[in-house]
Amino acid sequence: MSPAASVLVWSPQEPGVQQICYLLSEYQKPGTNQTQILAQLDECKNIPDFNNYLAFILSQGDTLPVEVRQSAGLLLKNNLKQQYKALPEEYRHYVKLSLLHCIRNPSKALRQTVGTSIAVIVGLGSLKTWPELVPACVQGLEGSDINALEGSLDALFKICEDVPKQLDEEVPGLQEVPSKVLIPRLLHLFSSLHVEAKCLAIGVANLLAGANPESLAPSLDSYVAGLFASAHDTHSGVRKAVCTGLVQMLHLQPERLAPHMDQIIEYMLESTQDGDEGVALESCEFWTAFCEAQVEPGVLRPFLGRLVPVLLKNMVYDEYDEEVQDAEAAEDADHGDDKDQEIKPFVRRNAAHGEEEEDDDADEVSRWNMRKCSAAGLDVLSTVFQEEMLPIVTPIVQQRLQEDDWRARESAILALGAIAEGCVMGLIPYLPQLVSMLLPRLEDPRPLVRSISCWALSRYAQWIVERCSDPQQNINAAQLQLDEVLQGLLRHVLDHNKHVQEAACSALATLEEQSTPEQLVPRLKVILETLAKACATYGRKNLRILYDAISTLAELVGKHLADPNLLRVYMPPLVAKWQSLADSDRDLLPLLECFTAIAPAIGHAFEEFAKPMFDRCISIVTQQLAGQAAAAAGQPTEAEPEREFIICSLDIIAGMAEGLGSSIESLVGQSHLRELLLQCCQDPSPDVRQSAFALVGDLSRVCAPHLQPVMKQLLALAIQNMESHCISLQNMSACNNACWSMGELAIQCSPEQLQPFAAPIVERLMPILAAPMTQMPRSIVENSAITLGRVAWICPEGIAPHLGHFVGPWCAALRHIRDDVEKGHAFLGLCRLLRLNPQGALPHFGVLCEAFTSWRRFVDNGLHNEMGQVMQLYKQSLAAAGQWDAATGSLPQPIKEKLQQSFAV
Repeated sequence: MSPAASVLVWSPQEPGVQQICYLLSEYQKPGTNQTQILAQLDECKNIPDFNNYLAFILSQGDTLPVEVRQSAGLLLKNNLKQQYKALPEEYRHYVKLSLLHCIRNPSKALRQTVGTSIAVIVGLGSLKTWPELVPACVQGLEGSDINALEGSLDALFKICEDVPKQLDEEVPGLQEVPSKVLIPRLLHLFSSLHVEAKCLAIGVANLLAGANPESLAPSLDSYVAGLFASAHDTHSGVRKAVCTGLVQMLHLQPERLAPHMDQIIEYMLESTQDGDEGVALESCEFWTAFCEAQVEPGVLRPFLGRLVPVLLKNMVYDEYDEEVQDAEAAEDADHGDDKDQEIKPFVRRNAAHGEEEEDDDADEVSRWNMRKCSAAGLDVLSTVFQEEMLPIVTPIVQQRLQEDDWRARESAILALGAIAEGCVMGLIPYLPQLVSMLLPRLEDPRPLVRSISCWALSRYAQWIVERCSDPQQNINAAQLQLDEVLQGLLRHVLDHNKHVQEAACSALATLEEQSTPEQLVPRLKVILETLAKACATYGRKNLRILYDAISTLAELVGKHLADPNLLRVYMPPLVAKWQSLADSDRDLLPLLECFTAIAPAIGHAFEEFAKPMFDRCISIVTQQLAGQAAAAAGQPTEAEPEREFIICSLDIIAGMAEGLGSSIESLVGQSHLRELLLQCCQDPSPDVRQSAFALVGDLSRVCAPHLQPVMKQLLALAIQNMESHCISLQNMSACNNACWSMGELAIQCSPEQLQPFAAPIVERLMPILAAPMTQMPRSIVENSAITLGRVAWICPEGIAPHLGHFVGPWCAALRHIRDDVEKGHAFLGLCRLLRLNPQGALPHFGVLCEAFTSWRRFVDNGLHNEMGQVMQLYKQSLAAAGQWDAATGSLPQPIKEKLQQSFAV
């Protein structure tokens, strides 16, 4: 560690130290105007060496109260997040030296503050730019100073949490990467007599193992042995860290644990009942990990009779559980509006063109506890052991359903929902009775019994719906039960308790997803009437779930929502909400998304709402872009700009373009949307570019003339987004939509217009098509194949000479695309190139034939005839050269038969 003297490269002015210490001290005092003090401290950020002062107070203020020094450290950490990269190197150096000096401070609170700041610097820079850090930590690990030991471990733990890969990169002055330097020393500390150090050492090793198992590979046996040796430590923190490590090992290398699995299961079963909730919760994760690791399930089978009752016991609410108190309080209280902290961050539903949407788990995970972890364990165990679980679970559930204690009844219903997926085959003969048993529970006086009953019914939604069309079932009885379930959920969508509202509305959305349009359409009126009433009474949090239920309906029943009688039910309350929210209100975002689903579903029926909505979206995007420009220039803004408003506004305009078709022309023509799109297609945020290019493609389809003035700029921006350095995981959806929009723009261009861009487009698309299948998402490969074909269709002359360089992977991609108009365009382009350069495809004739025979149903006769003529020309040319049999001889028999059947060759 650096001695104190070495820190004094920079010297503070005493008045400055006193002023900052005074402000930090005053901030701690009750009754002071903290807002005013924070404003004064914020002004200090303009002082060039303000962070040095904070570092000095943190590391050198030995006579100051710990609270003042810690406040200085926390303020330093926050400043570093914003300013570190802009600091002069000499100031960065001073801050680093100060932190290393303070890492051994006797105060745990100060050491932890230092560790956080160190992790921030490493995250913003790298270990390469701080070569002194790892040696200093190693010195702390090996020395006799317990404060230096714990301070070093705390810093390493936070680095591993935030940027673990940094520890596997070479650092100047170290003979090995940091992880290899640290691991032997960490393993040695597994036997430390200092409990805090032991906990941290195991924690750091666990994080290293999870981030890069290879780094631990040479020491893996020692790591596992160290975990085993610490398994029965008297300190709960150590046992919790051991459980974390074993669960992680089960994910990463289950074969290493296999020889000891019986003992590990016994240990985890014991730990799941540990009196310390942290240990119990960590060990409870083991059961899910066991099933997901695909370990031989027979190992666990003998323990099920003991394990399942433990999980069921843990699924009962604690008497003083916060969730119970909240739900019970909401029974009588006028809940008013939801607070910001009660509302999860808004996450958009839409995906890029051609991408599948990820399944959004709507379950509340912010309060993960033993009850939910045990239920998750029971769920996954039931998917592995299926009906084997029923003889263990059923007696306990039946007994609990009869108990007076509502918590016992609630846990029984939770168990029935948890085993719904895994045990359904064993439950099928009893499911009508099970559903009938759950329906009355919806009316339980306890709110959490009502809410869990909604959830449990949703877990059986697929079976409830499918039974209505199963000829082996009593269809009338099945329809009646579906209506009973629907009516029960709708009643509680309007429940007076917001917790029950949430569960019922979520369950309704699940029931909608499982239903067919034919089942939903006759029931639309009652569903929409209920949701419209709820719209007027719901708080901010539950409105999001309600919007999702309406969006799901729109996606499932589409044009049926355009019925004027239904429009008058659901649109007025939604429009009223829309009008009541300010342009910068984040509650507007999920409502915008709801309209984005409705607009394409109801088509021209949306016209009466289109102009005010379009104009407002244009205004919102304009305001947000102006706010971004002002913020970038350091100018004050009324509200901090947020890109989600741009994204959602662009998405709803895209939805209107899809629904209204060419009727949107008048709105686009009277706006400055073109200019906004040019800005959005250059936005630093890939999410903004994703939505912008999606809208460009949609507008190309329905009102291309309005894009003509900026066609060249849009093509250039799309090409720019396809540069090799842009194609990364973070940017993939934006690149995908840029690629798709290029194809849509291309077919709206004249050959003369497109010609300057044809070669650059092909150059960007070739590496994507040539990449290994596992390297690129299927969606961008397919969009690249289609766009390449569209460009070739319009502008083949400049591309044809290069056909041999890309025709193989291009055809390989085309053969997997579904038959539609876009694929048809791609094959028209392929045929044009083949006519101009038939020799270019000869080395890839086999995959060309596979692509040609991939069509199951041709989109039009013209394409079919063109492909047939091209294939006939190949046969004539190759047969004349005596090469036809050789060219087709290695083709699989089904391909030969399809060539003959489709093209008579």
